[in-house]
Amino acid sequence: METKEVLLNAMKAFGEPINAGKIAELTGLDRKLVDKTMEILKKEGTIVSPKRCYWQPK
Repeated sequence: METKEVLLNAMKAFGEPINAGKIAELTGLDRKLVDKTMEILKKEGTIVSPKRCYWQPK
């Protein structure tokens, strides 16, 4: 499974806005990889931020 899919699935499973640290903790992925992948998702418009430093799928 692609890293983007893993992050999106973790966000959907969590059910509320989540920060990158918690995503890394839930998925077991390296924090730097999570940050890099989230930047890609932000640019694609796949995730949105309802409040500072917290993200959710669009």
